[in-house]
Amino acid sequence: MSSLDELYRQVILDHYRNPRHRGVLTGPHVHAEGLNPSCGDEFSIDLKVEDGTIADVAIQGRGCSISQASGSMMTEAIVGKTLHDARLLTTNFKLMMGIDVGADPLDPERPGAVLGDLEALQGVRKFPVRIKCATLPWTTLADALDQAET
Repeated sequence: MSSLDELYRQVILDHYRNPRHRGVLTGPHVHAEGLNPSCGDEFSIDLKVEDGTIADVAIQGRGCSISQASGSMMTEAIVGKTLHDARLLTTNFKLMMGIDVGADPLDPERPGAVLGDLEALQGVRKFPVRIKCATLPWTTLADALDQAET
């Protein structure tokens, strides 16, 4: 295993063992839930949106280390982002995972384009059956963003 693969493995394990933004939000927020029926992974997200920006997020779920780490990493990436930039980040993440979303990868200079630590999950592409695990939080986020934009 290369040193980069080992670093990525450690990032994923850290987020799985110490998930960020775990819990529920009180007060006005949007809520979405996702399920991967093929493996039983569950994920839910609460978003507090203020003036078009994600002010706070809370997640809950259970399942494999990939789905739960992906969700934890996602929370760190979206807090403080506009709804638009969170949607761009979602698109870029899915593109990194090899999912055709009908878009080209974003120029790294554009907001929402830089994946940062989320790139640790790109190794999941080697295991196609696990791609749904990694994208479950992002699909659930997209549902929450749809609610927040209405």
